[in-house]
Amino acid sequence: QVQLVESGGGLVQPGASLRLSCAASGRSFSTYPMAWFRQAPGKEREFVAADNWSGGSTYYADSVKGRFTISRDNVKNTQYLQMNSLKVEDTAVYYCAARYRPGIWFPDRVNEYDFWGQGTQVTVSS
Repeated sequence: QVQLVESGGGLVQPGASLRLSCAASGRSFSTYPMAWFRQAPGKEREFVAADNWSGGSTYYADSVKGRFTISRDNVKNTQYLQMNSLKVEDTAVYYCAARYRPGIWFPDRVNEYDFWGQGTQVTVSS
């Protein structure tokens, strides 16, 4: 059974950094795309960042470009999201997602992913 478990969230002040981790078990995603999404209270889940299996192509939402970096360690079957210069508007539950189907991939679409983690809360507040 596939499991994605996020960790690393917390309460930080504006301008601080956090690194989120997503540990995958039950299947290797080393050759499949993975992504991060987030959902703030009362809002729809939104795309944050994604990378393809090789890490050669990365995609970011405009709101996080230049501040967040997605990466993965395929040996550890773990994906990361390094978040710098955090803003109050980054406050949300962050979800890890993995895709395990062939075909054309649209990185920023929620329904493109087959497996989801339970989420980790990130709160940015002064």
